[in-house]
Amino acid sequence: MNSRKLPAEILIIIGALILFVPFLGATHLFDWDEVNFAEASREMLATHNYSIPQIEFQPFWEKPPLFFWLQVVSMKIFGVNEFASRFPNAVCGILTLLVLFRIGKRQLNETFGWIWVFVYAGSLLPQFYFKSGIIDPWFNLFIFLSIYQLSLYTWQGERLARHVIWAGLFAGFAVMTKGPVALLVIGLTYFIYAITNRFRLFMKFQHILLFILLSLLVGGIWFLALLLNGQQHVIVDFFNYQIKLFSTEDAGHGGPFFYHFIILLIGCFPAAALSILSMRKIKNAGMPLHLHKFMLILFWVVLILFSIVKTKIVHYSSLCYYPLTFLAAFSFYLIWKNIWQIPVWNKWLQFVTGLLLAIAILAAASIEQWKSILLVPGRIDDAFARANLMANVHWSGWEKLPGVLFFVGIIVFIIYARKNNRKALTWLFACSMIAINGTIILITPKVEPYSQGAMIEFFQNKAKENAIVETIRFKSYANLFYAKRPPEFSKPVADSLIHFGVRPEVPIYYAGKIQNAEENEKENPKLQRLYEKNGFVFYKLNR
Repeated sequence: MNSRKLPAEILIIIGALILFVPFLGATHLFDWDEVNFAEASREMLATHNYSIPQIEFQPFWEKPPLFFWLQVVSMKIFGVNEFASRFPNAVCGILTLLVLFRIGKRQLNETFGWIWVFVYAGSLLPQFYFKSGIIDPWFNLFIFLSIYQLSLYTWQGERLARHVIWAGLFAGFAVMTKGPVALLVIGLTYFIYAITNRFRLFMKFQHILLFILLSLLVGGIWFLALLLNGQQHVIVDFFNYQIKLFSTEDAGHGGPFFYHFIILLIGCFPAAALSILSMRKIKNAGMPLHLHKFMLILFWVVLILFSIVKTKIVHYSSLCYYPLTFLAAFSFYLIWKNIWQIPVWNKWLQFVTGLLLAIAILAAASIEQWKSILLVPGRIDDAFARANLMANVHWSGWEKLPGVLFFVGIIVFIIYARKNNRKALTWLFACSMIAINGTIILITPKVEPYSQGAMIEFFQNKAKENAIVETIRFKSYANLFYAKRPPEFSKPVADSLIHFGVRPEVPIYYAGKIQNAEENEKENPKLQRLYEKNGFVFYKLNR
């Protein structure tokens, strides 16, 4: 290894560890996805069945098992808790920043590699996702690496088989992480690139077969194992679920066509506005044009594809973070080299999006001050939301610091942008990086108790009993994870105990929401109300 390369990589690892690892377990896992995936991993540990993900100890056909295996390893090391559930994505964050640096250095120079790392780590959602417990960071990394290898395949006309081998392997890992939509994204990106390149240097026939073979071999191992074990129904349910996501709107997860456009513009501040400058044909800027074209195509393929999909969830467009930050880093690099200047319209776009975020963060950190205003009768009609606000949360005042830092960052940016664009962007991304991390550390643990704190507190208390804990008229996975549902109470067994009254020594508890309390109690006269707290009503079933 080159002696000059090692210090840079070590610095990136140390910086990423500081950025992504501390306080991972400071906040409870959020419904649905974080708790859902952590519960599947917990049930793997509980049953020692590592081949088929389960929820309520029944086959969970929505996702392949690779990410759950990563969580299982983490839970074996750190225990079954929030830190262990999120740690795999912190590792993904470290690897991602190393990958960006190495690619940036190879494609252009070390300065561009550092800028790309700085831009990615200093943008809101790209940083935030590495402190979460969802699948997408690993899924996105594998797809990005596969597409990058395909871009190298066409670079300088070499068309080397080793790039196809790596592309196929990474594509297979992506399939094993979240499913065959990875092949759709990779295939569309490469095919559109081939069309725009008039099929020059198109993949050789034997290389196409090699890519398909490797991606299916790695990505299809799990499906083959299910088939050999007579679990064909899991495969059928899995593919039916994928089709459903594309063709229908999942309950509570709809949105307009432009949903992801807004998410990326606001959620990827400050990279988003800067990336727009590089969304055009660029000549004589030093960057290999094939990579620029691949990143543009990947960005638009993902954005348009998931804008068409009926179900709208924030992380569906998270693969855009790679091409978006690449384009932003390229703009930053050319500004750093004094080749470009930031246009006035772009400065104001940065200012407006940054100001909106600063206001949102300051508002979140001022919940206690707003309580008396928000709880005026008639101001909030939603009984559940009103009751949520009654949570007793201690705010020290330091929570406003991230919002203030965001505000300072955009003000300093506007001041410096008049004469020194390089310093302006450095200040903006540095303030953003620190403020984002501060928001996650200081504000998220204080906001979370309002939305689900009372519910999780109840579930954790019931984990000490050999009990069944359920929800009524709303969906949650937290009751399974935090009440530590044992394998003996699989879904069929739990349903039998609830509906047929066998084994009366097993207590059964319910959590409901306040707006449904009257209806729940009327339809279920055996429910004994235990207490009500912050929008939730808790019951014990008398039998």
